[in-house]
Formats: sequence, structure tokens, C-alpha cells
Amino acid sequence: MLLCKLLTYATIKLSTMVIKCVPLIAIVFLLQSGTQVQAQVKLLKKSVQQFYTMADFKMVKKYDVHVHIDSNKPGFIQQATKDNFRLLTINWDDANESASMEVQQQFSLQQIKNFPDRIHYATTFSIRNFNNDNWQEQTLAYLKSSINKGAIAVKIYKVIGMSLRDKNNQLVMIDDPRFDTIINFIAKNNLPVIGHLGEPKNCWLPVNEMTINGDKSYFTENPKYHMYLRPEFPSYEDQIKARDHMLEKHPDVHFIGAHLGSLEWDTDELAKRLDRFPNMAVDMAARISHLEYQAKMNWQKIHDFCIKYQDRLLYGTDLGVSDLEDATTVKKHAHNTWVNDWKFFATNEQMKSSEFEGVLQGLKLPREVINKIYSSNAEKWFPGLIRKVKIIN
Repeated sequence: MLLCKLLTYATIKLSTMVIKCVPLIAIVFLLQSGTQVQAQVKLLKKSVQQFYTMADFKMVKKYDVHVHIDSNKPGFIQQATKDNFRLLTINWDDANESASMEVQQQFSLQQIKNFPDRIHYATTFSIRNFNNDNWQEQTLAYLKSSINKGAIAVKIYKVIGMSLRDKNNQLVMIDDPRFDTIINFIAKNNLPVIGHLGEPKNCWLPVNEMTINGDKSYFTENPKYHMYLRPEFPSYEDQIKARDHMLEKHPDVHFIGAHLGSLEWDTDELAKRLDRFPNMAVDMAARISHLEYQAKMNWQKIHDFCIKYQDRLLYGTDLGVSDLEDATTVKKHAHNTWVNDWKFFATNEQMKSSEFEGVLQGLKLPREVINKIYSSNAEKWFPGLIRKVKIIN
């Protein structure tokens, strides 16, 4: 009987203790759950902060480092201001095209005067008098004059290798020794070179094998520039080989290969050059459609390329403006181009391109990568964007 009473008492005490502990256990559980929820919220927030959206487009400072403004009209730069872009307008010279580099420079200087915080310019040099004995002297004088006027880079144009001929009527390539003095001067003065050398590989293919609609229509309408039909001219491989040889000869020059360095057709080939030449970067002007085309075929490859070479890629469009164009049309085209490109790089939305059939997905690159492609790389590779260039001699 005494044992039964003791057991009963013990049971009652134990039950009371359990009842008293339940609220405490519940509180501990809730605290732990709350901590986990907060951690998950922070993780989600961090994930959201790692990427931009379309809503961020106008909020982010951006550069378009490859445009051609051959006009004193303000519309294009006004649109750039609305879309939070700074611009690098690039002069070039071709005896078969207008306007001359001198006229382009005047447009550049006037626009810089009108919009000093929004635009810079790159000068160039002419090869019209290349076969004259004093060509080098004239070229250096023009470059020095341009730098003193505010030029922050030098453009080398595709006429070298595509149409320039020497006294013996032989085509002259960019690795010709006669360019060494000019390139050495540019390198000594820490000016970057923007090199548009060669053309897209499609230029050397039959039209039905070209990947991009723009190339198909352009070379159909301009057969004289279609190198597939001109076997007497240097091959695509010859153009790239000459450019690479020039970079070997001048390892100190900071070289921005315009139009993805004319290696737009394969990021593997472009990666080889970026690995080989540490002072080489590329702009994307007029070649983003080629990246989109490859992303349609292999999204992961293009995404990973942009991540790996995030310090060597600069955003550019090759948008051009002349006095002949309507201001409303210019603004609309520029805005649409900039927005569509942002969508490709910053989001993972499904997209279509007028340049090829099918659907592609945006790359959704991290904020850090977007900031480099659109801004900090421009300031790194074109230091004149943020500080004045001085001639060393």
C-alpha cells in the first residue's frame, strides 16, 4: 500500500513538471524557427541584391564606349542622359566614306562643349598619304593635336588590311613596320588603341552560311565588301594573324578589340586571345547579336565566358548619328537598343532577336559583372574618362 502511494505521488509530480516545461519548449522552438526564418529572408534578400532587373536600367551608371556622333544635334546625347549613359564617340577615316576625320573631330569637340560631363572622344589617323615620305611625321602631329584637344584613345580602322596599298600596289597589314613608330607613340602616352581590324567571319562565308541576318543583307547589298567573292584579298585568318602579330610586337599597348576583336563567331577563339594578350580587352559593338546567337545554342558557355572574362568586356553598340536623321527616330532606336541589350545581360527572360530565328534566354549576370561590363571596365581601359590625358612625347 505504501509503495502504491509513493508511485502515485511520483507520477503526479512528474506530470506537473512536464506541464510546466511545455511553454518553455514552445518558446525555444518559436525562437529557433524565427531565427531560421530571418536567415532565410536575409538569404533571399542577398540573392535578389546579387542581380539587377529591368527596373534598375535607368538607375545604374553606364557607358556606351563605341558610338559615332557625326552631328551637332543634341537628341542622341539627351536620350543617353535619360538612360544614364556616358558616351565615347569614335572618329575613323576612310577615303571611300564621309565625313573625314577632321570633320568628325569638330562634331566631337562641339558635343563635348555642349555636354562636358556626358561625352568623350577617340581620335584616329589617316592613311590617305601613307605612301608619302612624311606620312609618319604628319600622323604624329595630328595625334598630338587631337590629344591636346581632349582625345582619350586612338582608333585604328579596317582600311588597314582591307584596302590600303603600298607603292607596289600590295595590301598593307597592321603588322607592317611602318606603323611601329605610331603605335609606340600611342603606347608611350598610355593611350588605349581601339582596333577595328578585319571584319566578322561571316564576311568570308557564302551568304547562305552566314549566322546573322544583318550580315546576310549587308553583304548581299554590298558585294564589293563581301570577301568570299574576293579571293584576291587577305583571308580572315590573315587579318587575325596580322593583328595578333602586331600585339606581339607591342606588348605594352592597351588594345581594345572593337566588335569583339573580330572573333565574334566563337568565344573559345576570343578567350585564347584574351589569355594570350593580358593588355587586350574587347568591346561588344554591333556584335551582341553574335553572343545572343551562341547563347541560343549553348547558354551556359556564353554565361560562363562573361563571368570568367568579366574584367575584359566593355559595353558598346556602334550606334551612329548624322544630321540626316530624325531626332525622334534616333532617340527611339538608341533607347530600344540599350534596353534590349540590358535585358540580355541582366535578366533571364525569354527573348527573340531580329537577327536569327528562335528563342534565347537572357544571361542574368551578377550585379558585379554588369557593373564591370557597363561601367568600371570603361574607366579602367579608358582612363581618360576620369582624368585628363597629357602628352609625354
